[in-house]
Amino acid sequence: MAQQVLPDSAPAATFRTDTRLVVLNVSVIGPDGNIVNNLPKSAFSVFENNETQQISVFRQEDVPVSMGLIIDNSASMKEKRDRVAAAALALIKASNPQDEVFIINFNEEPTMVQDFTSSLRQLETSLNKIQSSGETAMRDAVRTGIEHLRAKGRKDKKVLLVITDGDDNSSIETLSHVVQVAHQADVIVYGIGLLGGEQPAAAERAKKALDTLTMATGGRAWFPAQVAEVSRITPEIAHEIRNQYIVGYTPTNLAADGSFRKVRVEVNYPNVQVRTRAGYYAPRD
Repeated sequence: MAQQVLPDSAPAATFRTDTRLVVLNVSVIGPDGNIVNNLPKSAFSVFENNETQQISVFRQEDVPVSMGLIIDNSASMKEKRDRVAAAALALIKASNPQDEVFIINFNEEPTMVQDFTSSLRQLETSLNKIQSSGETAMRDAVRTGIEHLRAKGRKDKKVLLVITDGDDNSSIETLSHVVQVAHQADVIVYGIGLLGGEQPAAAERAKKALDTLTMATGGRAWFPAQVAEVSRITPEIAHEIRNQYIVGYTPTNLAADGSFRKVRVEVNYPNVQVRTRAGYYAPRD
């Protein structure tokens, strides 16, 4: 039975309310595309609304995550799903064994085919539940995944991977609202767009949507020319998730006004790319 998109909910604080600690998951990528490990705390600077913040928590460690796999099951995916399922399984095998993972398939509606589990066998069985049909409601499915992570995810770090092959032509949700909900829930979104079969205008819309969603949350989107490339990308995503820096600070602005605070992290190291979420929502009194 299809799981319906959940109704709007009140903004949730994206930091621990006891200490007002803002926690950022930060990826540092070198010019060769590889993760840069073992950087010292002194190399990092954090800015909130362009004001320098004092880093009080810093480490790089492999922590278990709550993860959702949001996989396109529309009619156009029929010939791609076997390879996508195998690539998703490769992601799980390359991830922390203590991760908990759920799977949502989507066409016009998101359908939960596997709730949170750490069982590789259960996840493999659920990934092979393929009944490709219908259109594409990617934004609705991502929103459902975010809400499920927020409500049921037991790990502090929360991640979504969305795999789709086309432009969203069926969602109720807007992209801007999905980004807002992702910020409220502190979810990192990664995306893979298999857009080679789309018309140029539709492919460009789909690419822009995935880029917007992933960049805002500290993730990344890939757009492989061939579906066979997905099996190379998914272990790369797992490796990045397992090698992020955890950077925390108590904001200088402690006003509980519900406002969105822009966050930026800079790293004093040559020619690196730094990714983290674009900001967070302060709590309300």
